[in-house]
Amino acid sequence: MRPDPASGSGAPRDFDARDRDRATAPIGVVLLVAVAVVLAAGVATATLDAPDEPPPTASVSVAVDGDRIELRHRAGDAIRVDELDVRVRIDGEPLDRQPPVPFFSAAGFRPGPTGPFNAASDDVWRPGESASFRVAGTTNAPVPEPGRTVEVRLSVRDRPIVTLETVVTAR
Repeated sequence: MRPDPASGSGAPRDFDARDRDRATAPIGVVLLVAVAVVLAAGVATATLDAPDEPPPTASVSVAVDGDRIELRHRAGDAIRVDELDVRVRIDGEPLDRQPPVPFFSAAGFRPGPTGPFNAASDDVWRPGESASFRVAGTTNAPVPEPGRTVEVRLSVRDRPIVTLETVVTAR
């Protein structure tokens, strides 16, 4: 019971249907907001926990002739070059500057890489295509020299695709 404002006496009166409706509205709003928050949290969790797209699979070969490193995409998925990370090591030591594919002119490399590694080319590396770049011995080290072992690692979105190894042939 609560005081009856209409009587002016402060005498208690019974609750009626209008009081129940007024109390129900705030409770309904609170419940609706709670449900919305729970649903939003569920959607956010599902989105954030979604598995990453797997990296492409590819069969790639490498040949190193003098300062030129050539990679041939033999088979598998097409690879978006703007997502590709190329890392080169010579006799276990990483190049001071790594190739920023795609590029045209970059410190540590001679201008004009070929194929999809060239910024003016298509941004997708497809099976059957070759791509190459030349290490500039005057601005990058170590230098690929005959008899040295070159390792090339390719990855997409920090997920490895392939690691290749070969020995430098004389130019």
